[in-house]
Parts: sequence; structure tokens; C-alpha cells
Amino acid sequence: MTAPTTDEASRLGERLRAVLAERTGDPSVRVDNLRRLPAGASRHTWSFDLRGDRTPPQGLILRMDAPGGFEADAMGRETALMAAAGEAGVPSPAILASSTDADDLGAAYAVMARIEGESIPRKILRDEEYAAARPLLAAQCGRILARIQRIPPAAAPGLEARDELDTWRRALADYGHPHPAFELAIRWLDAHRPAAVPPRVVHGDFRNGNFIVGPEGIRAVLDWELAHLGDPLEDLGWLCVKAWRFGRVPVVGGFGAVDDLVAAYEAESGTTVDREALHWWQVMGTLKWGVICIHQTERHRSGATRSVELATIGRRVSENEWELLRLLP
Repeated sequence: MTAPTTDEASRLGERLRAVLAERTGDPSVRVDNLRRLPAGASRHTWSFDLRGDRTPPQGLILRMDAPGGFEADAMGRETALMAAAGEAGVPSPAILASSTDADDLGAAYAVMARIEGESIPRKILRDEEYAAARPLLAAQCGRILARIQRIPPAAAPGLEARDELDTWRRALADYGHPHPAFELAIRWLDAHRPAAVPPRVVHGDFRNGNFIVGPEGIRAVLDWELAHLGDPLEDLGWLCVKAWRFGRVPVVGGFGAVDDLVAAYEAESGTTVDREALHWWQVMGTLKWGVICIHQTERHRSGATRSVELATIGRRVSENEWELLRLLP
């Protein structure tokens, strides 16, 4: 991440103050403590405090598209989805202001409530502060996922349905390198597809690291950029992928058991989870992450984005190949 200059931050702060003065109807509002957070490449994240004569002090987060990061209306879909998620009972930050008009701040943006808590998986899984929360998280995830999938697709127009297996099969073929374990997994996935179900809203990246946790459990679900329409079990399977356990043993995010996740999901959704279909989606998620690791490494190898971090992700490819061989019957 390239740190913004003082002048850049100052200019953004003034433009942001003008936008929020209009939104709040309070010309006295001030933007204090504006700082860029070390997260995200396609989106820039800033933290700041807002206060004014008629505006009580509040901590806020600004998310902005980076140049070339997303199509113009992606931020609009994401903020609409977050608002709908809040109405469905999903813990979600309240949206104060948003726009896809680059004239406001230079890029599409959303300003939302700052939720205090922890999102770093290592801390969530190891720190004593979250010891009481860890046994609760799997069931909380099950209930939250059931609520996400109750969101009416019309609440966020533009969400697309896609075939996940075909998407990642094509992505792997595009690299032109042999990966026998991935190709074996693709053949197995093709031969054992679950029965088609009516598409629902899928978060697309629901995992440890994409929610904020406090001592009592999950306080907010983050990062809705990859939301789409699909099989509800996709999110459950992704949460069970080994990569999101961060070195811990429990299958669900490194903090809980599949039985706890499924029981809470079934109770909240009123449906029964097909465990074979859930396993299929866990295999699918492992393949997906393996192909993403190839993509990230190729960004470095090609010179498009020279990065030691991207280069080291290359070793994750073989880890996912091994995990797929372990998961396949």
C-alpha cells in the first residue's frame, strides 16, 4: 500500500467534509483524525471522526474505489446490499452516505459507522480477549448466513448468477500450466454436482477475516464486493475451506464445528442441509482458492504487480492441491 501524502489526505478531508455537511444539514461538521487503513487494494479504506454543532461525535469509515478497481456501479450495489442485510437482521454497519458519482470525492464511495472490534484472524483465534466468543462463532455464522440468504435479490439490482465450477475451470485453463490435482478435482466436481436450487443472495467471501468480532461474538459482516446469486451452501462451504482456519484445527473458520454451523443454519432457515452438497462446496471452495493463489502469484511473475506478498502466495497453490487430494473420496 502506498501511503497518501499529507496534501492528498488534506484535500480528501475537505471534500469529505463538504459532502457530509450537505448530507447532515450541518455546515459546522468537521472531519478529524482522517487516516488510511492498511487494508484493501481495489478499495481504499479510511477511518475518521465526525463532529459538529448539530452532529454528535461519531466514528466513521470511508471506503472508496481505487482507480480501475471496480465497475462504476459496484459500490452502489454493495451499499444497497449492506442496507438490505441490516434489515434482514445481519449485523452490518449503518450507511451514512454513498455515491457512485466521482465528482464528490474522486471515486465511488460509501461512508459507514465504524464498528469497534477485531477482524484479524490470528487475534480472534488466539487472544484471551476473544476466548468466550470463539465457542459461539460457528453458530452465529450459521444464523447470519441464513439471514443473508433471505435478502430479496431485488434489494440489490445487478447481482449476477454464475456457475462457480465453470468460472474457475476457465480461469485455471487461462494460465496454461498443468495442475493435475486441480484437474482431478474439476472432474470430480463435474461428476458430483448437487441438484440445482433456486438462486439466493450469496455473500461470496464470508470467512474469518471478513467480519468484526468482539468478546461477545460477531458485530459486523464486511466486504460484500463478491456478492452474487447462487446456491446458499456456497457460503457455508467457503467458510469451511482450510485456508480460513489460519493454522487452527476446527473446520469452521478455525473456531468451530460443522455440526454447530449447520444446526444453527437449519434452525434459522427452516431447511435441512445436504451434507454431501456441503462437502461439494467445500471442495469447490478449495479449488477456487487454489486458482486464486495462482492468479496472485502470476501478478508478481508477470511484473504487473511486483510484490513479495504476492510471490509468497505461490506456495499456497501446493497446499491447496494437497488439501483437494485429502478431500476427494
